Amino acid sequence: MAKYRKLGRTSDQRKALLRSQVTSLIYRGRIITTEAKAKEVRKIAEGIIAMGIREKDNFETVTVTAKVPRKDKDGKRVKEVVDGKRVTVYDEVQKEIKKDMPSRLHARRQMLRVFYPVKEVPTEGKGRKRNTKQINLPAKVFDEIAPKYADRKGGYTRIIKIGQRKGDGALEVVLELV
Repeated sequence: MAKYRKLGRTSDQRKALLRSQVTSLIYRGRIITTEAKAKEVRKIAEGIIAMGIREKDNFETVTVTAKVPRKDKDGKRVKEVVDGKRVTVYDEVQKEIKKDMPSRLHARRQMLRVFYPVKEVPTEGKGRKRNTKQINLPAKVFDEIAPKYADRKGGYTRIIKIGQRKGDGALEVVLELV
């Protein structure tokens, strides 16, 4: 007996499909898919959430000094002339950052093996690269999802059957975070 469903695909296609669906589930909170795919995605997603719960508080806060470019009212960098050259003016700022402990760093890297990069494009600035931002999914797991499920012992996802698909009659389900 196999440990996983083959889903009628070669191994590289299957891994890409599952990675894509797990990424969508964590990013959006729910996806619509077939029952067989949902059961496979559920295994991976619940493992990732459990890892996030285990490592959510495993960091230390460190204060660092960073150089930040000074900006004017339009958001452009302020430049001044030094020795005949235009040079950007920098200010020193104290910042608090989270420094991962080794086990949390390992968990973050394990998650990044599964997640695809997600870019968010604002609706009013469509077609422009300028306003797109990269979403940090491991941070979302550690900061938003893990605290929500900290008191649960598994069962972070739910499968709701919604009927058969019109084209091929496959049973469709909604897979969502509880």
